Amino acid sequence: MKIEFYRHSLEKEDKNEVAKVLDSVFLTSGEWTKAFERKLADYVESRYAVGLTSCTNALEITLKYFGIEQGDEVITTPMSFIATANAVEYCGAKPVFVDVEPDTANINADLIESVVTPRTKAILPVHLYGHMCDMGRIRKIADKHGLKVIEDAAHCMEGQRDGIKPGQVGDAACFSFYATKNITCGEGGAVSCNDPEMYDWLFKARMHGMTKNAADRYSKKYEHYDMDFLGFKCNMSNIQAALLIHQIERIETLLSARQRIAQRYDEAFLGNPGIKVLGTLPGTRHARHLYTILVDPRKRDEYMHRLQEAGVGVAINYRSIHLMKYYRQKYGYKRGDFPVCERIGDSTISIPFYPKLSDEEAGYIINAVNSMTNS
Repeated sequence: MKIEFYRHSLEKEDKNEVAKVLDSVFLTSGEWTKAFERKLADYVESRYAVGLTSCTNALEITLKYFGIEQGDEVITTPMSFIATANAVEYCGAKPVFVDVEPDTANINADLIESVVTPRTKAILPVHLYGHMCDMGRIRKIADKHGLKVIEDAAHCMEGQRDGIKPGQVGDAACFSFYATKNITCGEGGAVSCNDPEMYDWLFKARMHGMTKNAADRYSKKYEHYDMDFLGFKCNMSNIQAALLIHQIERIETLLSARQRIAQRYDEAFLGNPGIKVLGTLPGTRHARHLYTILVDPRKRDEYMHRLQEAGVGVAINYRSIHLMKYYRQKYGYKRGDFPVCERIGDSTISIPFYPKLSDEEAGYIINAVNSMTNS
């Protein structure tokens, strides 16, 4: 059996919506982008959303809106995709890492205050795999020290913790619609926020700082545009938005399907001493983006290769950021600096986990994992 690591959940209605865009005048940002932004803002219960070309762009321009620049520090996690820390680097600032919780792999809020300095300007938590961080605690720390909170919610549109959704207590939340995300347009991202001034800046910033985009200039009586500030070029197109509009309408159904698979995996791996599965804390609604297992780090790569040989697609989410060559060379990080993160990064394997995974395929994956790790 051959089981891909990921399959998207695009349906005929998504493809038909794209066809409508292709038959229209504006392929770039326009009415479909606006429609998706409204749906996203409604879903996460924020006042505003701005569609962009990636979550990396979303993180970078949000940091820049808050004035993060050379010499500043942003506290974040070393257990994430490299884009989280890279966005801080793009601003000329320094990502300051703290270790993670052993049960969730999320940033350990107990450690944040120990690294706050006069140069600290923001906290950038990551809701890893779809499990939200302790945002109530992080917000209190931020308020105590006058810091901004930018949430990396690339994995966590559907998540909640203690009744809080992404972006509701942070100053902004950044989302991803990359190829493997819970809803996808291949490449794409967004920022949600509640501040009208921030929204106005982000809306302009994604298009060079211009006051009007092409659709606004040409869909009604022509008006000259101005450029208020030096912006970027990272606007979501109508094509991307068209792929997302109906997926967000199905997002709860898609989540339910992943929840059922997660429950099956949890039950199947429960009695296997060779596997640890990260937990879901009380009061948390897990967005179920990835399903990762932790195995003996000495055998992790062997297990990965054996699963691949058995036809099961796998991935690593993630290796510790601070041990990447760039960060080791620039900041002198070394093994042992963040031991919990390193243990997870050395042990984790992500297995196939998506709504179109059949019962037969899930059973095959379970048998392959259990027979391998129990041997």
